[in-house]
Amino acid sequence: MAHTADGLLNIGVIGLGRGFALMAPTFRADPRCRLVAAADPRPEARTRFEAEFSGRAYDDAEALCADPTVNLVYIASPHQHHAAQAIAAARAGKHVLVEKPMALEPSACRAMIAAAREAGVHLIVGPSHGFDASIAKAAELIATGDYGAVRMAQALNYTDFLYRPRRPEELDTAQGGGVVFSQGAHQIDVIRRLVGSPVTRVRAQVGAWDPARPADGAYTAFLSFANGAAASLTYSGYGRYDTDELMGWIGETGRPKNPAAYGAARRRLSSGAEGTLKAERAYGGAGADLPPAEHHEHFGPIIVSCERADLRPLADGVLVYGDEKPQLHKLAAPTVPRKEVIDQAWGAVIEGRAPLHTGEWGLANLEVCLAILRSSAEGREIDLPA
Repeated sequence: MAHTADGLLNIGVIGLGRGFALMAPTFRADPRCRLVAAADPRPEARTRFEAEFSGRAYDDAEALCADPTVNLVYIASPHQHHAAQAIAAARAGKHVLVEKPMALEPSACRAMIAAAREAGVHLIVGPSHGFDASIAKAAELIATGDYGAVRMAQALNYTDFLYRPRRPEELDTAQGGGVVFSQGAHQIDVIRRLVGSPVTRVRAQVGAWDPARPADGAYTAFLSFANGAAASLTYSGYGRYDTDELMGWIGETGRPKNPAAYGAARRRLSSGAEGTLKAERAYGGAGADLPPAEHHEHFGPIIVSCERADLRPLADGVLVYGDEKPQLHKLAAPTVPRKEVIDQAWGAVIEGRAPLHTGEWGLANLEVCLAILRSSAEGREIDLPA
């Protein structure tokens, strides 16, 4: 078992791409974290990691998993590598934090879960927007029972996801590309946490409307839950309407957004080679560093309807619409972005507490993603096992 006596998360990172660039502010700011190692095929990323964090940098994941100073491996590599790397890390006695989707097939998820169980380590799937502070607060308010049972939920998000720089496989649904795997995993995670019940049935329609970006770029789905609740989820990554307008022009990562920058993603994509533009957004690239977040993260407008109130998570709190007046349950401004991810990881690795976002939870999210794709392809409802 990896060393935990110092009470810190000694983190080894597999993949210094965009995912790590988004998590790096968290690791820098949270005193419970220490970045001790990283693995990435790009020499420039390894060089910057060594210089910034004074950690060891490897050119392959296997060497990182063997590093005795690492007690938590954060896997931020492309989707198709998650399963093999998570299994290798678990077998090396490391706890695992793996980006969503945890894998592309349920069988791979089950193998990851089994490897973690056999090794006696925790498997956590994240970060995702189901960790967000406002979602956690809304779930806490619902759990009090003051508003009655959840009956219905709506989730809506329109972004420019499909026109951000992509690798070829990110534009191929069969290889895990498109919005259902990458963005549906967020939206499903959020709604499942708020409804608090397993999804039992899915009916969906998926759109792939741009031949130049052939992966799925939009979906709308209707979910039924074991507790009788229902939810509708809509996502579009086609870069026209932007639902951040409905969030006070606060962007997904909690930073202010300029509405005058309409169409910026498409213009940027036409300004150079896509591979170069992609590299610029990865750790070590010119466009990787982000300013401090002024607000908590969010994933677009969400409304949860309970028997006696509607709840709307925001970037700075949860607005509860009761019978007489709305009430804002305000959140303190974030001092550590994505602190909730570290809360679960530290609680699991250091304190031995079971996390919410387990491998089983991540598997259930993936099963809904796959049901959305299958429902659209087959033109029918898809039942999920209880």
